[in-house]
Amino acid sequence: MWTRLALLGAVLAVARSADVAGVAYASEPWEATFSIDLDGREGGDQASFSVRVHPEWAPEGAKRFQDMVQSGEVLTGARFFRVVPNFMVQFGIPGNPEVASTWRSKTIPDDKVKESNKRGYMTFATAGPNTRTTQLFINTADNSFLDSQGFSPFAEVLENGMDVVDQIQSKYRERPNQGQIQSLGNSYLQKEFPDLSYVSTVTSSLGSVPSNEAL
Repeated sequence: MWTRLALLGAVLAVARSADVAGVAYASEPWEATFSIDLDGREGGDQASFSVRVHPEWAPEGAKRFQDMVQSGEVLTGARFFRVVPNFMVQFGIPGNPEVASTWRSKTIPDDKVKESNKRGYMTFATAGPNTRTTQLFINTADNSFLDSQGFSPFAEVLENGMDVVDQIQSKYRERPNQGQIQSLGNSYLQKEFPDLSYVSTVTSSLGSVPSNEAL
């Protein structure tokens, strides 16, 4: 396992690769920290957890997550809309319907499954081959049965971060309608499911990596 000191050194000298559009992506592990509102109210109970992204696990997924973090428009305000205890926590549909519509068409190719869907591992949701967009889930149990279905983890929750993930509001389970979230955004969720936990900010250790304007 990486120590934080070793990670800091790697981040300062992070190696980057470029895709065909010339966008710079991290090729070494990096961290992102989620600040969240647990009770769905601005100024309510606050908490945070960090994840370590491993580009070598799932390169396409890691690149897409970097795009999402650096855009600033995808995850900020996004609700944890599907929370099933002892299974998973799903999120990643932008709260702004216009933003959601734009990103919904930006699918990415599949990655090979190199790591198992263990508790604390973060993975992109998929509706079939090459359909991943921005929806993510964090495994809250050992979901290795997902490995054979093409779900490829790209990051892991660090240290005691799962203590926070386990506190994310779960009373609505799978009731929020994903189609309604896509078309109406947070106005729908705030009206029908006001206590959903949500992402307030996401920061990363990538520092001055340029935003991906090509998307």
